[in-house]
Amino acid sequence: MPAARLRLLSLLVAAMVLIFSAPTRADDTTATFPLKDVKPGMKGEVYTIFTGDTIEKVDLVVIGVMENALGPRQDIILVQLLGEKAEHTGVVAGMSGSPVYFDGKLAGALSLKLGVFNKEAIGGVTPIANMLPVIDSAPAAQAAERPAASKTDAISFSARVPLPQTFSEQMGAGSGEFLVPIETPLIATGMYPDTMAQFSKQIAGWGMSMVAGGTAAASPDDAQLKPGDMVGVELMRGDMTISPGCTVTVVEASGKVLACGHPIFSFGSVSMPMARGHVIMTLASAMASTKIMSTGGTIGTLTQDRVTAIGGQLGPEPPMIPVEVSLVTPTEEKKFHFEVIESPQLTPTLVALATYNGIVGSTAYGEGFTLQLDGDIQIKGHTAVALNDLFAPSDVPVPSGFFVAGSVESAFARIYSNPYEIPQVTDIHIRVRALPERRSATIENAWIDKNELVPGETVSVKVQLRPYRGAAFTQEIPVTIPAQASRGNLQLVISDAETVNRTMESAAASSLGQLSGLEELIQLMNRERDNDRLYATLLQPTATLLVEDKIMPNAPMSEISVMNQRQNNGAVRVSNQSTAGEWSVEMHQVISGERTLSVTVK
Repeated sequence: MPAARLRLLSLLVAAMVLIFSAPTRADDTTATFPLKDVKPGMKGEVYTIFTGDTIEKVDLVVIGVMENALGPRQDIILVQLLGEKAEHTGVVAGMSGSPVYFDGKLAGALSLKLGVFNKEAIGGVTPIANMLPVIDSAPAAQAAERPAASKTDAISFSARVPLPQTFSEQMGAGSGEFLVPIETPLIATGMYPDTMAQFSKQIAGWGMSMVAGGTAAASPDDAQLKPGDMVGVELMRGDMTISPGCTVTVVEASGKVLACGHPIFSFGSVSMPMARGHVIMTLASAMASTKIMSTGGTIGTLTQDRVTAIGGQLGPEPPMIPVEVSLVTPTEEKKFHFEVIESPQLTPTLVALATYNGIVGSTAYGEGFTLQLDGDIQIKGHTAVALNDLFAPSDVPVPSGFFVAGSVESAFARIYSNPYEIPQVTDIHIRVRALPERRSATIENAWIDKNELVPGETVSVKVQLRPYRGAAFTQEIPVTIPAQASRGNLQLVISDAETVNRTMESAAASSLGQLSGLEELIQLMNRERDNDRLYATLLQPTATLLVEDKIMPNAPMSEISVMNQRQNNGAVRVSNQSTAGEWSVEMHQVISGERTLSVTVK
């Protein structure tokens, strides 16, 4: 045989070996291995990445099948990974979704592991028959129709599958062992250690382990996925990125993708950008080995987040919300630009995290500064939500920047939890100015020169305030008794903004479910008082009608009776007090406390 022909034959044989020894892009008739044929002792292989983009084969052996382990007809195949790498790393965070084959046919995805500190690489496999229905689930367009999330919505998948005693004895694992979902590494770039520390509890509530990672330049080859490749879900991208990552199980010719073998958040129908993932290295640990990843170009949309898998579609990506965070100090201004997903469950925390990360990102920022928040949340078809507040350092061991982030998160939570409509946030602007010194003062006392007044009369209310450090000082508030004020004994409340917001009619009117719509809720939020002002509020013992977001003081009993007799009066409430007048002065520092004075109007 000529040498040239021999070399050609050798190359063809090598190519055939490579083709049949590695997972390939699947078509709509992917050969699958039925669960009923899985038997203890059966040999197979799982495909995953340890470094770079090279998919490697790891041998495994079946220990047994755990029937109804995750629920009715939700069985789990218990396997043991074999070989030097498996013995070194065990089951690794990020392996979720690694395809498992028997006799060259797809049997399922590696999705569970046996606890922590186990020397044996024991894992659970989600059968492919339980994963494939996710591909045929509702398209991403339906995700926009889902109702707003409630506080009881599940955030993480935390199944604990008890190991049967027979398997425990067989493996020498001991009693009381559980199979748990393989951790999903949450890849973060551009995040300061202080940010990770402050938000660690909230991130832990997502059921993920945060690890430092990186980003890679987008490539035309990013969308050329194969089973065993890595994908990331872009929760945030820009100057800071946050992406959970797992392994691809199935790629159909139509571009539909299955991954993970378990949910990320258990949200059901979703619409999140899907990006190519790359493995920088696999970090071996006796407690929990993990893949250190980077994310590449955006390659499509994640549309399903279900019990047995996540599913998506290669192609166009969904829109994200642009976020701009600016921090201004006496010496510099730094701007950070992000995009975040729109999710009632996640967006409030993501924006708060981005805000805090932007604050601590300035070298000129320190804990001696008072922080002034100004910003807005743009919502399609509605008035923008205004963000205005002042935050002074306190004696509690929590950075003032964290309170700023909490205020932003609270505003988003109120918008997303409204029962009227699903808001479409289009833009977010956050500006934080760092002001020198701890600017705060407490109300110590208040008095007026005379307690008997007549309508139209102006009196000067004197308020004694105690700053954080230094001597007490007096601030005057001119108060003019309105002509329509009730005669008799009235209360003049000298207070901070929080007291006014908590006790006045606007706070009562903001009860969810009693307004006519989202716009009314936004109007009420925008009317809340600023905490850098000192307030004087004149209260009189007459009824106030609260009709949706409208406040009607001094309502006569005849009008109240008419309102009460209406059939649809759910948006009408009655308060036992009315505000006869409100006055305030800007103090340029955070005011706290309250005092109540009694006055008589003749």
